[in-house]
Amino acid sequence: MRFHPSRHSFLSDKERLFSIINPMTKVRIYKPSRSSMTSGLSKTKSWILEYAPSTKRTPEPLMGWSQSDDTLNQVRLKFPTKEAAIAHATQQGWDYNVAADKTRIVKPRNYMDNFKYREVSEEA
Repeated sequence: MRFHPSRHSFLSDKERLFSIINPMTKVRIYKPSRSSMTSGLSKTKSWILEYAPSTKRTPEPLMGWSQSDDTLNQVRLKFPTKEAAIAHATQQGWDYNVAADKTRIVKPRNYMDNFKYREVSEEA
């Protein structure tokens, strides 16, 4: 959306800036899962606020990579709690969607359980 002076002449400076930059932004709030390549939980403690794409991705003509005109796809905000992320989105007037937190269930196992005798059931 390009700025056109005649279209926005009746708005104040603050309203004009808000209408150009922030047209009812949609965001997603989630807690990231751990990487499947490691057993560590280092980057899973904070909540992420991420902008929803406002334009579709298209192939770039030269190399064929996907491109988008929306630069907000690159922005990720980190918050210590879900409530802080929701408060920030509400304060900014954004429409938000909160993904449920997936808690990890750890089944206690012993090394000795790998060698326990189990009867093989006949499946034929």
